[in-house]
Amino acid sequence: MMSIKKKNRFLLSAVSALLLAGSALAQNKTVAIGYQAPLSGENAQYGVLFRNSATLAVDEFNKSGKLPGVTVQLKFEDSKGDAKEGVNIARKFSDDASIVAALGDFSSTVSMAAGQVYAQTKLPQLSQTASHPDFTKISEYQFRNITTQAYEGPLVARWALSNGVKRIAVVAIQNDWGQSVVSNFVDAVKAGGGVVTETEMFNPGTRDFRSILTKIARSNPDAIYLGAFYEDGSAFLQQKAQLGLKQAIYGTSSLYEQKLIELAGAATEGLYLSTSFVVDSPEPHVRAFVKAYEARYGSKPLMFAAQAFDATNIVLNAVVAAGGATATRAKVRDALAATRDFPGVTGATSFDPKTREPSKTLAKLQIRQGKYVLVK
Repeated sequence: MMSIKKKNRFLLSAVSALLLAGSALAQNKTVAIGYQAPLSGENAQYGVLFRNSATLAVDEFNKSGKLPGVTVQLKFEDSKGDAKEGVNIARKFSDDASIVAALGDFSSTVSMAAGQVYAQTKLPQLSQTASHPDFTKISEYQFRNITTQAYEGPLVARWALSNGVKRIAVVAIQNDWGQSVVSNFVDAVKAGGGVVTETEMFNPGTRDFRSILTKIARSNPDAIYLGAFYEDGSAFLQQKAQLGLKQAIYGTSSLYEQKLIELAGAATEGLYLSTSFVVDSPEPHVRAFVKAYEARYGSKPLMFAAQAFDATNIVLNAVVAAGGATATRAKVRDALAATRDFPGVTGATSFDPKTREPSKTLAKLQIRQGKYVLVK
């Protein structure tokens, strides 16, 4: 028979083993963040940038020791740039109890469609690029870390007017975002005493802009404001040059991509645009991000990659504030709403207590001799 002392030692050992096992489980908690983005289809290049930056941010975070014993996992889903796919992903993420927040989508259209689901299931959503003014109006669970067209449009309009431009033609992609580009810019031009000579919309995927450019030429504007991405923008600029139009071009921040210069070459010379990120910034944390991104992916990050990097880190910061291993969706939402002066590579981000809109500033760039140059 086992002695009393031996029994006690046995019981102590068993209890210790159970406590150690429980501790080990507690020290291996996984918290997940869902990321929906177009990883295939026409906008796949942007989804890849988002995935790159988010992966870089989470890997750095997991190595940082900010949440000892907790591993943050990213769960990616391909929305294909389609609103229906975005809704399906939102439902999938909402049903996954390990996911405490969702990032994405790329376009305002898909982000807003998915947002309807996240609003119902109370899963906090932060988009790195959805700039339609109505996105954050869906519910208290929507956030973004990019400025809206309500801010960018008037800023560029005032910039153009201050450069002596009086008559401006506006060209933008035909979607929710493009319509927002037009309305905000046009209103600001008119408020500043300028004249909008033409407003032209083009369908996604358009590569022939000659008819639009010919129509614009007849209205004889001083400048053209272009709301597009680099694929459409490069074709537009090339054809403008081929037709001999000399008007200055002002563009949305979405044109800030090195591939625009690679594709359109000299036709990009003189292009004005705003941005939330300057790759050549001397700030140490920006330089560290650029160096890490380039070392890992073989190219320098520009605005879209930077937006995703900050968006991911803002959510990670909220997970920490929400308790890490004990974080809930409600706590993460509240922590996001309380974000103030988050030191990102796209500038400090704070969310308005009522609207959850980000408080940020934009830099001004111009393409000169094949390079994006900061305009003071």
